[in-house]
Amino acid sequence: MIRILLAEDMHMVRGALVALLNLEADLDVVAEVERGDQIVAMALETKPDVAVIDIDLPGLDGLTAATHLRERMPECRTLILTSLGRPGTLRRALAAHVSGYLLKDAPPKELAEAVRRVAAGHRAVDAQLALAAWGGAENPLTERENEVLKLASQGAEAPEIASRMHLTTGTVRNYLTTVVSKLNARNRVDAIRIARDSGWLY
Repeated sequence: MIRILLAEDMHMVRGALVALLNLEADLDVVAEVERGDQIVAMALETKPDVAVIDIDLPGLDGLTAATHLRERMPECRTLILTSLGRPGTLRRALAAHVSGYLLKDAPPKELAEAVRRVAAGHRAVDAQLALAAWGGAENPLTERENEVLKLASQGAEAPEIASRMHLTTGTVRNYLTTVVSKLNARNRVDAIRIARDSGWLY
């Protein structure tokens, strides 16, 4: 029996996924959480073989939670189940050493099969997305530039970003100018859109 932890914040979706997975004779959902910051504690308590994690979770995003889970409980494999079908997001997931990446609109049988593959120590990645990621562009932004853009995308202005990152306002403005230039964007808003569409901003 493959023991599963499911992390999904939408109640109806989570309920449907639990019912779907529990229909399989060899799969058993032993834990459900709705926040990313609940994943590690619940996994340590219930000892799942596979954690099925949505990326867009409150408290802590799914990819960061997957990284923490791998550090604390490396024997638990992670399968990302998401509606974010972007090559950049898949590359980030693979960099976080997840074992699988599946889109939410995949056929139900694919989810069960992906869980089995991941539990057996194999990779399970959406084929079309894998091809797109293979040919997609790498994120040209540095970690610091990405952080500045992320705060800007949340509505923070340069002085607030400077305060939160312990930088001068001028330095933040320089970062934003560099970001716009690197992404060949028209302005900051366009840079945010490009980064989001590429899966570089989360």
